Amino acid sequence: MADERSGDKKHEATDHRRQKARDEGNVARSQDFSSAALLLVGVMLLDFTGPRMFQMMVALVTEELSGPLDLDSDARTAVLPLIQLLTKGGLALLPLMGGMLATSLIVHYAQVGVLWLPDKLGIDFSRINPIQGFQRLFTIVNVSRLGFGLVKISLVAGILFLGVWSRWDSILALGSANIETVGQFVWATMIDLCRNAAAALLVLSMIDYGFQRWKYEQDLRMTDEELREEMKMMQGDPQVKSRRKKVQRDLSVQRLNADVPKADVIVTNLTELAIALRYDPQTMRAPIVVAKGASLIAAQIRTIALTHGIPIVERTPLAQALFRQIEIGQPIPETEFAAVAELLKTVYQVQGREITLT
Repeated sequence: MADERSGDKKHEATDHRRQKARDEGNVARSQDFSSAALLLVGVMLLDFTGPRMFQMMVALVTEELSGPLDLDSDARTAVLPLIQLLTKGGLALLPLMGGMLATSLIVHYAQVGVLWLPDKLGIDFSRINPIQGFQRLFTIVNVSRLGFGLVKISLVAGILFLGVWSRWDSILALGSANIETVGQFVWATMIDLCRNAAAALLVLSMIDYGFQRWKYEQDLRMTDEELREEMKMMQGDPQVKSRRKKVQRDLSVQRLNADVPKADVIVTNLTELAIALRYDPQTMRAPIVVAKGASLIAAQIRTIALTHGIPIVERTPLAQALFRQIEIGQPIPETEFAAVAELLKTVYQVQGREITLT
């Protein structure tokens, strides 16, 4: 039972896991959503720009065919009319192509945001392995996609059938209509049917995107073991961290055992702080801090001082100021000269020594 529980994906994905999946190109997206949106926007653009685009193309073809035929032109002189023809044709198609490109970018950004994966530009030969490809055909994901594709085909076929059936009388009446009326009817009918089919496919694709999003979240969830491994990777192995802290504590104790005995006095703040001061008038312009610490380190400093007979004096304001302002190995600031000089004078008088602070 413990193994089963540890294998359950019961933890939400961490930010690191999400970012790693995104860097690998594993994001929640639906190709059907992109295709349906492009189809719907394309149909709407054709409905809006189609007649004008058709007129421009007809005028362009008429202009090119109605001109005189120049049989004496060479390759260089024939290139310019060709470039002009392509430019005019491109301008006629520009609204449709530009709208489709903008839609594609917007739909992609709405699903996955900005995603740059240069590693995916290379050729992955494992994807063209026929054996692996054949095995992928029978996965649950592909079977579900096949079923969803059949639903889409049935839906589109139903929409087209109902659309034609509702216009059957009008279709029969086209036998006596002129070519212009027939063309307008066919154009309007095709646009309407395609728009309805695209709208239905868009609704289905939104459902598919919701499912892909849910499946993506489920796949990213983590088991107990995966969560522990990631915590080790992000924060380090707890055993290694424990050993590292022990080594640091041992080094700290060794340093205290070496530095504290050199001090002349220990300034304390009750039991919270301890600052070890050393002063040699021959080599120092001012006393320096040879060790300092709070809580456990302060207790160690006091213990070492008692062992070596170093005076411990309680001066709360001075201890707080020295602990806050000075690092180990630095001299005391001028603002604390008077207080430290008075303290050392008292200590030295007890010890029968003299002190001179310059």
